[in-house]
Amino acid sequence: MYAIEVKNVSKRYGAVQALDDVSFSVKKGEVFGLIGPDGAGKTTLYRILCTLLLPDAGSSFVDGFDVMSQMHEVRKRVGYMPGKFSLYQDLTVEENLKFFATLFGTTIDEGYDSIRAIYSQIERFKDRRAGALSGGMKQKLALSCALVHSPSVLFLDEPTTGVDPVSRKELWDMLLMLRERDITIMASTPYLDEVRRCDRVAFLHHGKMEGIGKPDVVLEQFRDIFMPEALPLHGSAEGGSPIISVSHLVKAFGSFHAVDDISFTVQKGEIFGFLGANGAGKTTAMHMLTGLNQPTSGTGTVVGYDISTEYEQIKKHIGYMSQKFSLYEDLTVAENIRLFAGIYGMKKKEVERKMDELLHQLKFEKHKNDLVGSLPLGWKQKLAFSVSIFHEPGVVFLDEPTGGVDPATRHQFWELIYETAQRGITVFVTTHYMDEAEYCDRISIMVDGKIKAIGTPEELKKEYHQPDIDGVFTLLARQATRSSD
Repeated sequence: MYAIEVKNVSKRYGAVQALDDVSFSVKKGEVFGLIGPDGAGKTTLYRILCTLLLPDAGSSFVDGFDVMSQMHEVRKRVGYMPGKFSLYQDLTVEENLKFFATLFGTTIDEGYDSIRAIYSQIERFKDRRAGALSGGMKQKLALSCALVHSPSVLFLDEPTTGVDPVSRKELWDMLLMLRERDITIMASTPYLDEVRRCDRVAFLHHGKMEGIGKPDVVLEQFRDIFMPEALPLHGSAEGGSPIISVSHLVKAFGSFHAVDDISFTVQKGEIFGFLGANGAGKTTAMHMLTGLNQPTSGTGTVVGYDISTEYEQIKKHIGYMSQKFSLYEDLTVAENIRLFAGIYGMKKKEVERKMDELLHQLKFEKHKNDLVGSLPLGWKQKLAFSVSIFHEPGVVFLDEPTGGVDPATRHQFWELIYETAQRGITVFVTTHYMDEAEYCDRISIMVDGKIKAIGTPEELKKEYHQPDIDGVFTLLARQATRSSD
């Protein structure tokens, strides 16, 4: 008997065919990967299999039970981690776990054996609010909540997006440990190293099942999407005065030094990668560089302005793009462009002229009046990046700009980054994709609030005797002594 059976399932949202006659099966105890670009239909399929959504046609079975006519039996047997953080940010770790245990008619004590290996790693923080946890710890809590009722089938919708490489490896080690308990796992992920840890994968594209098989076979079959040709090295940084200069920078919260005496410079037109595990201090450092927070001690300048005293000027002369928020989804493409251009003080005539140029460059002319919320994720990210440099800033800060995006779309995004640097705009980027780190002119790696390594990708690989930046990052991040909380 199969753990999961999907037979000719279709689902439509108005004019959008989210799933189109999808069929596949998953063996008991198998780790099965579901891969495909944003908008492929993956989340819709998960919601159907978890009895949260009814299909328009077809049938599905989980552990032999029909997801439509026997949904209560199915719900007893499945654990589900949706793509977005599924927990209550204002509840503590323990309160979240109690809540999910109660939903399934059990208790933490009764389900503790099911979650012991995972929950024991965060149990000492049981009184901390979930919203205050690092990305890796949030995922461990979410996984504990999905497992507390001892499910036989676990559905994971991109569980590691936004999580650093070391925490991702730890989570997947836990998943493979669950397989030894005969728990069937179906997981979607944009990370190729995670795809390769699955027994089999299915490629979903535009709602259709395009291929199923061993990971390397499917990746090779659709290599134009999953393994596009590597970009050439950039190397266009200019000399002269640095665009960013930091000396002995410290940010303390009480006795805790989130940023602990860091110094570095970034040149005009350079693509500078700012790496670190969750909790290493990157976000705090970026907040100081972008004028959102001021240092406890040390000095620094960004585009010629002092980060301690001229932070309002810094905000006017930089661009910023966050993974969590960049555009207003209930405004149109044009309205978003006009809004952000106005914030940066651009004149109306200039805005209209440059907007027409931008829409033509992005091939968005027909989508000028579309709501941003209706656009695919990859389109939103390209637009958000373009808006962040619309006013021609001296430097643009990109905070995990490609989280959750398929490799082909990430490749296109990095082509935009290259074009931007060629125009003399400095790019300061954080990322959890180590293949993207290889595209940077130089990178730094933070550990425990300090910069442990800085240099070109080739210099760091040579210095630490590693074949790639993922190896360098993992080696250094695992030397951390403070908790990633």
